[in-house]
This record gives sequence, structure tokens and C-alpha cells, in this order.
Amino acid sequence: MTLLFIFEVARYNFNIILYKNINVVFINNYMRIDKYLWCVRYYKTRTLATTACKKGHIRINNDIVKPSRDVYPQDKIEIRLNQIKYQITVNDLPESRVGAKLVDIYRTDHTPKEQFEAQELLKYAKDYYREKGVGRPTKKDRRDIEDYNEEASNSDI
Repeated sequence: MTLLFIFEVARYNFNIILYKNINVVFINNYMRIDKYLWCVRYYKTRTLATTACKKGHIRINNDIVKPSRDVYPQDKIEIRLNQIKYQITVNDLPESRVGAKLVDIYRTDHTPKEQFEAQELLKYAKDYYREKGVGRPTKKDRRDIEDYNEEASNSDI
């Protein structure tokens, strides 16, 4: 004889316990935030996801969270990664790490386009002629710097 008990433990968290010959199966509808971020490929390792949570880069429903915080479907997550604030909504929870093509099944991305445009502007702002630490300027570099300084001083007058 098989008995089926369904009870609500927490918000959106349903545990189904199936008793049959002393075999117990748990089906949980929640997951740790660090594991979720690793599963949907925001971080390459769980350790990186845990570190981001500890530094306060992860928010669930506008609350800074610890790595052990459970995430449920329909939660809104804000992730600060590479100077971009990603805003996602949890659709479903994966069993384990999923392929890049399947990530959109488990989350919906609401990140504004302005975040990515600002990242592009930062990339252009950091684009220098010479790499930092390459050494002293060449004669051509020195002449370019002098020409730039002359143009700047002439435009001020």
C-alpha cells in the first residue's frame, strides 16, 4: 500500500513524501542561491558564487543574502557582476548545472539595455594606445603627447 502526503513547509516549498517499503523520496521546490547561480551559469564555480554572496553582490527581492539562502520560483534576483547589475526572475529550479542553451528555461532576464551600453562606454574609456606597464614612451608617443597638450592649451585661450 502506498501513502502520499503533501504539505506546505514554506512559501512555494512543497515536500512530497512517498512511503513504499521504507523508501522515502523528497521532491523540493527550493535551492540554495549559490547553487542556483552556478547552475544557470552566472558563475563558473560554486565557490565564486558563494564569495559573491558573502561580498553582498547578490540580492533576492531587494535583500542582501547569504549563500545558504533558499531561492524559490518567481523570486527576483539582482546580481552585480563585471560592473553590470543583472536583474533576473526565477522561472524554475534545475536539477543540476544546465547547458548554455537551456538557461532561459530556468530564468527570465530583465536587465536594462543601459547597463550593457554603460559597459561598452567603459571599455572605450579604457582603450589606450599603449598598454600600462609597457615601458617608457617612444619618440612618437612623446610627440603625440606634446601635440595633444598644445591643442588643449590653444583651445583654452
